[in-house]
Amino acid sequence: MDTPVNILAIVGSYRKAGIIERAVDEILSAAGKAGAVTRKITLIDKNLAFCTNCRSCTQVAGDHFGVCVLDDDMTSLLQEVNHADAIILASPMNAGTVTAVMKTFIERLVCTAYWPWGAPGPKARRPEKSKRAVLVASSAAPGIIARLTGDVTKRLESAANMLGAKTIGTLFIGLAAQQQHQELSKRIIIKARKLGQKLAVHN
Repeated sequence: MDTPVNILAIVGSYRKAGIIERAVDEILSAAGKAGAVTRKITLIDKNLAFCTNCRSCTQVAGDHFGVCVLDDDMTSLLQEVNHADAIILASPMNAGTVTAVMKTFIERLVCTAYWPWGAPGPKARRPEKSKRAVLVASSAAPGIIARLTGDVTKRLESAANMLGAKTIGTLFIGLAAQQQHQELSKRIIIKARKLGQKLAVHN
């Protein structure tokens, strides 16, 4: 019998039970029903300091993530990523890109690179994509306009790559601010559940 797929969701929304978190919950629920083990982390609940660009974490070679000098929750977050077979990265679009808390998380992912002083550029510590990722984003604008004018999915996919994950699906929710307490459409729920079922299956 196959070991259950371990799925970790990292949510960069400021609104609990908002559009983004409910979409993620639909994905996780479907994955759980398909046999996966799921966990959700909300970044606003974590202590994440800003990256200071000291590059201390990039100096030692190896396929392990570099050790940050900042004493906060980032180390435990990366440990959870290490244990996951698949990840979900989720953020609403603010000012054309990911939220500030998701951007803070992404900037801290410099530890996924080996970049000693004197080297012309960084090299990925884990160039192989052994994990899978699903991206979830939303915008008040229509989806097609938001994806053309913003870079939220590009930023999330870049983060997935740094974490050693290949993106296998994206859920983008346009017109997400038509009502104060907006419901997910039936189409979005169906797509979310399909993505959850897809993540729950081993490669």
